[in-house]
Amino acid sequence: MALVRLLVFYLLLKSPVGSQPMQSPQHTSSTPQPTEEQAPGSLSFPWSRLRLPRYIIPLHYHLHLHPNLTTLSFSGSVRIQIHVENNTNWVVLHSKGLQISKATVLDENLAHLSDQVLPVLHNPSHEQAAIFSPRVLSRGHKYFLYIEFGAELGDGFYGFYKSTYRMSTGETRTLASTHFEPTSARMAFPCFDEPSFKANYSVRIRRSPEHISLSNMPIEKTVELNDGLLEDHFAVSVRMSTYLVAFIICDFKSVSATTSSGIKVSIYAAPEKWQQTHYALEVAVKMMDFFEKYFNILYPLPKQDLIAIPDFQSGAMENWGLTTYRETSLLFDPLTSSVSDKLYVTMVIGHELAHQWFGNLVTMEWWNDIWLNEGFARYMEYISVEATYPELRVEEYLLTTCFAAVGRDSYDSSRPISSSAESPTQIKEMFDTVSYNKGACVLHMLRYFLTDDVFQSGIVRYLRKYSYSNAHNQDLWDSLANTCSEEEFMSGKYCYSSSQASKNAYLFAGEHLDLTAMMNTWTLQKGIPLIIVSRNGSRLLLRQQRFLRTVLPSDPRWSTLQQGYLWHIPLTYKTNMSTTIHRHMMTTHTDSVDIGEGVGWVKVNTDMTGYYMVHYEGSGWDEMTKLLREDHTALSYKDRTHLIHNAFQLVTGGQLLLNKALDLIDYLRSETHTVPLLEGLGYLEAFYRLVEKRNAPDLTHKLKTYILRFFRDVIDQQMWSDRGSVSERRLRSEVLSLACHLDDPPCLERASQTFRDWLLSNGTLNLPTDVAETVYSVGARDEHGWASLFHTYTISLSEAQKEKILSALASSRDTSKLHRLLELGLEGKVIRFQDLSSLVLLVASNPQGHHLAWNFVKKNWSTLIHKFLLGSSCIRNIIIGTTGHFSSPEELTDVQLFFESIKEQASQLRATQVALDNVQKNVLWVQRNLGTLRNWLDEQMK
Repeated sequence: MALVRLLVFYLLLKSPVGSQPMQSPQHTSSTPQPTEEQAPGSLSFPWSRLRLPRYIIPLHYHLHLHPNLTTLSFSGSVRIQIHVENNTNWVVLHSKGLQISKATVLDENLAHLSDQVLPVLHNPSHEQAAIFSPRVLSRGHKYFLYIEFGAELGDGFYGFYKSTYRMSTGETRTLASTHFEPTSARMAFPCFDEPSFKANYSVRIRRSPEHISLSNMPIEKTVELNDGLLEDHFAVSVRMSTYLVAFIICDFKSVSATTSSGIKVSIYAAPEKWQQTHYALEVAVKMMDFFEKYFNILYPLPKQDLIAIPDFQSGAMENWGLTTYRETSLLFDPLTSSVSDKLYVTMVIGHELAHQWFGNLVTMEWWNDIWLNEGFARYMEYISVEATYPELRVEEYLLTTCFAAVGRDSYDSSRPISSSAESPTQIKEMFDTVSYNKGACVLHMLRYFLTDDVFQSGIVRYLRKYSYSNAHNQDLWDSLANTCSEEEFMSGKYCYSSSQASKNAYLFAGEHLDLTAMMNTWTLQKGIPLIIVSRNGSRLLLRQQRFLRTVLPSDPRWSTLQQGYLWHIPLTYKTNMSTTIHRHMMTTHTDSVDIGEGVGWVKVNTDMTGYYMVHYEGSGWDEMTKLLREDHTALSYKDRTHLIHNAFQLVTGGQLLLNKALDLIDYLRSETHTVPLLEGLGYLEAFYRLVEKRNAPDLTHKLKTYILRFFRDVIDQQMWSDRGSVSERRLRSEVLSLACHLDDPPCLERASQTFRDWLLSNGTLNLPTDVAETVYSVGARDEHGWASLFHTYTISLSEAQKEKILSALASSRDTSKLHRLLELGLEGKVIRFQDLSSLVLLVASNPQGHHLAWNFVKKNWSTLIHKFLLGSSCIRNIIIGTTGHFSSPEELTDVQLFFESIKEQASQLRATQVALDNVQKNVLWVQRNLGTLRNWLDEQMK
């Protein structure tokens, strides 16, 4: 699930009648004053805060639902067992868009406390309902809250919503599915919709015989009712948070297998896509076996279902025992899915199954620490896939994950990993690049720092200690540092040995270090450090500062934006004198280490295991350029890639000249590894895509000519097939895509002929999957090819193929076709609304479409936020993606004016400030570097 920030608004709340003064939302325990007598007509809503009061704790939900797929509505009832911790007349819980028809309170014996139907008050702005009991609910007692309710099935992607799919016969079928994370369980049933309110769930669902129903647990029995309906009774769930509850009514088919520990794993998909489920089943079984061993905790449910939902906004969702996926995230068709598609499906399944432990078994206390869920799951993608599918070479993608985090973190609009979030919009925005990618990269640094064994034993201890409960950052640091209370140590339950019971400290490089103090510098402050390296004889001099891309060192604001930033950095470095990786903990702004006499070169941040940038002052970058030209294999492919990334980022940050970075990648003529090759090529491509949108044909032509000349040998070596290793196939896909985009004659000729052959076969010819998108894009350049592809898109049963075709259709140079695609995406029939955000970004990346896409977003803003919801990843990607291609002051002003026109919404979004930072970065880059690029190209073309 990328980027964002801005003025985050906190709602000013009116103090309630009879309540205590405002407290920190984490510690709200005051209750409205109880009373024995109060006239219902005089009631006012008793609670003013966004978070629920803590005086009532849910224990068990008995949930009964009857979705009607004909009327597209649902009705239901819920009986919630609650424990009362303060005397009160009020029960306050969440409800959004539900019509509550009846509410009453029962005692432990299910006897009514009142003969009358109880008053229900609503506070729509806080998505809360309050139920008044004339009799006081007494402290220390348990009660049952019974509520009947109903609503329409949602037409978006949250809560309990409808989805449809088309059969090859043209018939449209309907299903109902749920997506509750982070705050949408309240749209399906009244509940205490906060992650710390864990409870058990007993679910019953009524359905027609032609459908099946699924929920978190397996069905215990099915009862036939008098009206021909069936009612499925599901087993009682384990204790879990509301956002993990799930239920689905559909007519899907499945394949199943059993793990080595006896867990039944099933993959569900629309009937005609059943054949595309087999790879996911293989992966899921392998992953379940791996995680049970790695976490040393058996999966606690008897089954694990994975289901492909036709309408799904995000990539996937980790509902306990019933994980839901976008079809492209779960289904794999060997005839149309590329090796990149295969890796993506494998990683997403690994991510969601890791959540069954990280997130489901142990859940963050509040959404400010969502990174404990998402950062871990993102990192476990790499650990799990590397262990189960080593041939996919997933480790080659970890650097890209960290580079994405650096890109976001080097804006002043970034945020700390652990950040305040109260409203649903703020909470949705927490699911971004910082939580996922930076969280994963900080964990990678920590694992490398602690060693694999200590890291693994620490997270096992964390999972065991907080099972079925909630945790904070500090709980993780204590577990990793093996902190033990005397009681824990004596019991032996969580502490593994006496040598591991040192109070919150870990021995590293001969020093005692405070792990909490170290990790707080990475999670409680935003930004990424830059280590500036210089040499003085045998000493390596080090300085740390905050790395920024939108404010240059010459800017008057620079010193202010540097104040207060200090990280505890586990430095690593290698020299030409040995293969040893040297380590040093840097906890001050300036430092130095003795590297010995006679050292030639020093490479800091070995393999980028640390989350920090490095700048080599003086002649340092020249030395690195010389090393790469003379013997690039002296450094690992990760180190070479890291150097390329750092050099070009430092250019953007105003600390290195562009020609120095371009000189550095001159060695790529000799490079044979995919990752550094693609990193260098990626920057040249980014420059090309920037200048081709600036109406500078001479510069565009020079850069195109240079790229094709520089990478001629690499381009010519590529086969138009699916043969070779994963790395070779990835390189082939990227290189040929760019070559044809640059109008390389041999590439265009081969792609055109392949497309003609595919058309003549009437679609029966299977294109090589890794170059299919390139072939489609070239074919879409003429009218007949575009129309043929559009027709194939409308009938294809392969989402992988449709994704490639949509990209090709959006690459058209005909703006009328681009406009048509956007309108179809907004309509949501031929092109599903779930794909609209991706389509907008595809059009925005097209030189003929970047202003078209932005104008479309401005025109349809209200519709977009209604369907995708403010703060969602789709809105975030649309805002940042459409503006990310702008690089002129006039375009920056246009973006600012639009954000001003939607000020009420923009003020709630970090994404708007990230977008502004991004455009400002582009404007600065063009002003500082376009002339240098032009001159450098003139020199190279002589």
